[in-house]
Amino acid sequence: MFRLRSFFILVFAVTVSSCQQKTAEVQTYTSGTEVLLVDESLAPIIEDQTYVFESTYPDAKLNLVLKSENELINAFMDDTAQVAILSRELTDSERKHFESRKIKIRVNRFAVDGIALITHNSVKDTTATVEDIIRVLKGESSRLGNLVFDNANSSTVRYFKELAGVKELPAKGVYALKTNPEVIKYVYDNPGTIGVVGVNWIVQPPVELEEQVGSLKILGVKNVQGKPGSDAYYRPFQNDIALGVYPLLRSLYIINCEGGPGLGTGFASFIAGERGQRIVLKSGLLPDSIPPREINIIK
Repeated sequence: MFRLRSFFILVFAVTVSSCQQKTAEVQTYTSGTEVLLVDESLAPIIEDQTYVFESTYPDAKLNLVLKSENELINAFMDDTAQVAILSRELTDSERKHFESRKIKIRVNRFAVDGIALITHNSVKDTTATVEDIIRVLKGESSRLGNLVFDNANSSTVRYFKELAGVKELPAKGVYALKTNPEVIKYVYDNPGTIGVVGVNWIVQPPVELEEQVGSLKILGVKNVQGKPGSDAYYRPFQNDIALGVYPLLRSLYIINCEGGPGLGTGFASFIAGERGQRIVLKSGLLPDSIPPREINIIK
């Protein structure tokens, strides 16, 4: 009986191994399964891209794992996935982690995002300056209300720390929740607070947040003297992003460490291609390359 049981266990193991090998064999640019680590603040645009990609290639399955930036980087370094979507490139030490294992790193910038400051429609003030923001982040007196971030480990918090030149957020005036939807709901419920989110969350909000977003507005932001955007108040709309006058800009990247051809490479090519760039354009972000527009003239 023991030998028979061992035989079935062996057969089962061989079968599973065979299935895994078959799965690996069918991994192509447009088929197979791939795990994507995605910065949670970029979820709307990546979910849109994934939907169209999978609709176009039915044999492709992209499993999105949404995390804050710090959590995402830790998972990426632990080989949880081979493809990550971030609002920054890898640092030198992070690159060495892969290069030491002879893994080629492919980096594609696919969009430029504007970080939006949002508040309730009932608030009369519609502007902020970068100096105001920096004062809040340094714990100094400012005319702005409390700043509300998505997560203490998020890319937006990291961006604003670098902007203000601080290593830690102050104990007062700044709050960190867990997700972007929580920020939107908090600002909606607490007029006078200022939320910090990627503009895509406002231009194309999830259905369940449309009512709240409809009662919010985006602040105009003026840059520090001597820098682009210091002459007026600008909002994170495509024209101001393209001109580089909106102060709070960040590039978005898909980082592929597959080490060879695979579904991640196919998805990266799709995002960088004309169809993917049109999706970026529709989302409210600025595409890395503006898709051409054809006009037929009938004589």
